[in-house]
Order: sequence, then structure tokens, then C-alpha cells
Amino acid sequence: MVAMAYTVAFDGIDARLVQVQCAISPGLPGFSIVGLPDKAVSEARERVRAALTAMAIALPSQRISINLSPADMPKEGSHFDLPIALAVLGALDVVPHEEVSDLVALGELSLDGTLVPVIGALPAAVAAGDGDRSLMCPAACGAEAAWVDSVRVIAPTSLAQAISHLTGRAVLDPAVPGDVTHASGARCLSEVKGQERAKRGLEIAAAGRHHMLLVGSPGSGKSMLAARIPGILPALTPIEALETSMIHSLAGLLDDGGISRTRPFREPHHTASMAAIVGGGRGAKPGEISLAHNGVLFMDEFPEFPRAVLETLRQPIETGEVVVARANAHVRYPCRFMLVAAANPCKCGYLADAARACSRAPICGEDYMGRISGPLMDRFDLRIEVPPVAFTDLDLPMSGDTSADIAARVAQARAVQVARYDGHAGMWANADAQGAVLEQVATPDAEGRDLLLRVAERFGLSARGYHRVLRVARTIADLDGSVDVRRNHIAEAVSFRLTLTKEV
Repeated sequence: MVAMAYTVAFDGIDARLVQVQCAISPGLPGFSIVGLPDKAVSEARERVRAALTAMAIALPSQRISINLSPADMPKEGSHFDLPIALAVLGALDVVPHEEVSDLVALGELSLDGTLVPVIGALPAAVAAGDGDRSLMCPAACGAEAAWVDSVRVIAPTSLAQAISHLTGRAVLDPAVPGDVTHASGARCLSEVKGQERAKRGLEIAAAGRHHMLLVGSPGSGKSMLAARIPGILPALTPIEALETSMIHSLAGLLDDGGISRTRPFREPHHTASMAAIVGGGRGAKPGEISLAHNGVLFMDEFPEFPRAVLETLRQPIETGEVVVARANAHVRYPCRFMLVAAANPCKCGYLADAARACSRAPICGEDYMGRISGPLMDRFDLRIEVPPVAFTDLDLPMSGDTSADIAARVAQARAVQVARYDGHAGMWANADAQGAVLEQVATPDAEGRDLLLRVAERFGLSARGYHRVLRVARTIADLDGSVDVRRNHIAEAVSFRLTLTKEV
């Protein structure tokens, strides 16, 4: 007799159904698993055997064969324990095999039969819903999986409880979703003394999801400004929250099954490897750029990152997705993020201060910023100089708009953009506009067009730079409540574009 259960194998944020087939046949006693299992899956036979023994269920002195179909798809992870155990129990008629075949199951077994939480419950629930099946997962994962309202989630604490549910002796109630969490204690921009131009740049960047580079001497407030970006960003929409949470589920970052409506803010250290930033490693896991999907990726000490790591950002910035290609994996992850980078103007950091600059100034500044390639620098919509704050300004009271005031303007501008790009695939904010759509929504008036053409000719704007100026100008107009892009909007967008470069 052959019994079947179902589980999933992860391909990026997609979960693909895997059929777990169990056959018990005459022959020498043995327990084999085939179908391209990795080491963790192959070791499942020992965990399943020990868990069944702890429940006083003896395996027959026959040959037990487990096939994971499709056989040519790599299977990775300890979450195969529970579906393998259920398929064996179905073959032994301990549980009704019809009940088992209607489930998608995942979970790791401890030696006493307790179910251990695993990653990926949320994508697995989506796959179960698409297949019109219920999901069985460890109790610790139930609140996370229950966010997919199209699937019934059963979350036992142990294999014994799962058996009792399937045999009808003690039916479990469906799991309920976890809490919607909101980050508390967001820092306020009004606490930052001075730096009004940088604050304006933050508002524009947040409103249009534009990439931004902050350059200034040590202690001028670059990191302090960046840390306050989450306080001015609008909350994730339900669809964005689910999509972001699916990535975080694969990385094991969801706490107590709760889904956050706060946009991610990731800040990797400059010693991070390429796999950590882009994704990869064992199982081709998502990297920082995917964990920052729908949020902010803050890279402090930007030129200190390895050159190869920085160059890998160029394509994801443009496409909004990254393909992690390895010999045994070809995985695609979304990564639509806002890049905020911070850098000192040179190695010593005091290029503009003749009294404190090193003896190699200004050559040291050119060498240091030269670590950022021209094509990558061209992808920053806003380039802002952050000068040192005068000591006398530090004693002044807090001034300027609060983060709440700025957040309200940002949310209003974002709402305008959502309505504007409704029906245009791949476009959610002004930073995504391109082609005929960009020409339609961001063509400036006659004076603005004349100014932009003169700037492009005088400073040698690239085609990408030209279009990025238009996008920023469109965002400035949205913040201004203007339907048309005017000359003053173009002028401000150009001022943020020309700050840090010679050729642009």
C-alpha cells in the first residue's frame, strides 16, 4: 500500500508542492528516502523512528521507502519530518490516509515527538491555499500561517496531538493569526539640530522612494538622519505586509507569528559579504536587499563596502528583483527597496576643513569617493552634502517639522502616486516611472523644460540622470500639491542632483 502526504520545497518566496509517498513492502528491513534529499532530509528517518518509538508505535520489519516527488527537485530543510511521519502512519493505517493526503504538512520532530518550529510557514500556507488543502504545522508557526485566510491551519504541539486530530479523538481548533505589530519609539526629525536641506531631502526621498546619498564629515549627523527615516514612511499596505513577511518568514525573522505594518529598515555592516547583501549561501537564502523589500536599506560607510558588493546593487536597483544563481539553485527574490547611503568625503573625513584635512587632500577625496563607480553613483536620485553643525546651534531648542508632520505629507504624496500608477505593472511610486508613463506624468512646463535642457547640456547629464531628475521633480510637485511639474520643481530636483559630482 502506498500512502501520500504533501509538503513544500522553497524556491525563493514561492513554495512548491512536494508529494511524500510512502510504500511498505516485503524485504530486508530498512528505511530509505529518495528524491534528491539533502542531509537534513535524509536524517529525518532517524528522528521519525525515534518519535514513533517514543509513542510506542513500532515500525514493521519490512522495507519502508519514502519518495519525494518530483524527484528532480532538490529538497532541503528539517520541515520534511512531519509529512514523512504522517505518510508512514498513513501506510500503517494508524491514521486515515485520506485525511493525510488532504494536508500540506511541515515541521521538525524532536526525538520525543514534539514539533519544533521551522521557517517558511507563511509561504507554505499560500501554497496550501492555492492547492485547496489544509495546512498542518507546529503550534509555534500557527499564528504566522493563519494570516493566509484562504487556508485552514492546524497547529499541533506534538505528533501525538496531530494523530489525535486526524483520527478524530481530539479535533484541534484552527489557528488564529498573530498580532499586527507597529514599531514604537520612532525617533523624531525635529530632534536633529540644523541640517534643514538634508531633512528636505529625506522628505523627498521618502515620498517618491528615491535613492539617496549623504556625504559629510564625521559627526555631522548622517546616521542620525537616516535612523529617523522609518518615522516618516507610510505603513505597509496589507499586500505589501504579506509579501514582506513571506521573505522574513524564510529568514526566520517573524516573532510570535505577528506581521508588521512598519516598513523594514536594514542597516548591514560594511564588512558584510556579497551573499549577505544580495542573497545566497546554504539554500540561497534572501539577502539584505530582499529583507529590505518595501522598505529602506541603509548602508553606512558606503565606500568601505567591497567593490564587488557595491557593483552587485546596480541591477537590483533598476529591476526591483534579484536572481541568486548557484550551481544547485536558481532563486528569484523581490527587492524593491529605497537605498540610503552615507559616506565621509575622504578617508580622514575632513576634506573641507583645511586645518584638519590630511596632507593628501584633495586627492584623497577623489580616491575615496572613486570607490563608488560612475554607473552606481548615477543611480542616486538625491546627493546631499551634510555639513558640520555649528556648536552654537546645538544649544538651540528643537525646531522644524516633526516626523509626524512630514509623515502626513509623505503619505499624501504616496497616495497620489498609488492612484496615478494604478494599472501600470511594476510601478508603485515615482521612482518606478519610466518610458511613456514618465513622459506623460512628469513632462515639465516650457520654462522647466528649458531649464532642464540647459542643465543637461551644461553638465553632461546621462539619459538615466535626465529621467531621474524628472522623477524627483514629479515627487516635489506631488509634495507641493501641484498637478504640473514646473520650473521651480525642476530647479530643486537639479540642485539635489548636482551637489556632489563634477561631470553631472
